[in-house]
Amino acid sequence: MSERSNIPTPHIAAKYGDFAETVLMPGDPLRSKFIAENFLQNATLVNNVRGVNGYTGYYNGKRVSVMASGMGQPAIGIYSYELFNFYGVENIIRVGSCGSFDKDLHARDIIIAQGACTNGNYAKQYNLPGTFCPIADFGLLRRAADLCEKAGVNYKVGNIFSSDMFYDDSNSGMQWAKMGVLGVEMESAALYCNAARAGKKALCICTVSDSFIYPEENTTAAEREKSFTAMMKIALELA
Repeated sequence: MSERSNIPTPHIAAKYGDFAETVLMPGDPLRSKFIAENFLQNATLVNNVRGVNGYTGYYNGKRVSVMASGMGQPAIGIYSYELFNFYGVENIIRVGSCGSFDKDLHARDIIIAQGACTNGNYAKQYNLPGTFCPIADFGLLRRAADLCEKAGVNYKVGNIFSSDMFYDDSNSGMQWAKMGVLGVEMESAALYCNAARAGKKALCICTVSDSFIYPEENTTAAEREKSFTAMMKIALELA
């Protein structure tokens, strides 16, 4: 069975070829819309199933797509799997928000996730005889770090924690911090697993929206949607 025989999928209504080789993937559908309307030329809506906006257009002459993932590993697990395996997408760059555990990172600084720790069970499906370590594609990561340097953006490269809980009754976040984990979000580990299994490339770039060290700096929903433009530009340059 060819990959094209599986489309449209239950979650994506686009035709084969509607997505570019590289897809930027924010969690928020409104951030996807914002990127398409403010950074892409000739952007066309190619998916809106369940309100998950997906667009394809051009950035500096390069064809690129942007589509939301929703929140959590199960959601990005579905969308990234279908894009990698059915739509011929080669690279997915998550452009998300995260909470920071690190004293050197403030609101609107950037974390480039070299690896993704998790309390989730996404990788158990592979029946591996040990613990799989979900990691980014090094080529994308190295270029992203170079672009941050060039742009003068404050950033760190390292581990991020992909949590299955936003409201964590055990308040476990700072336990990960003592192991040098930079921050917490909810998607990267599943994305990295899907990329590894499909033989494709993935990278997570997150803007700090909330800080466990400096809570007075925490951003609003509107700011998370529209003001994380440094991260958006870096991801677009990667494409």
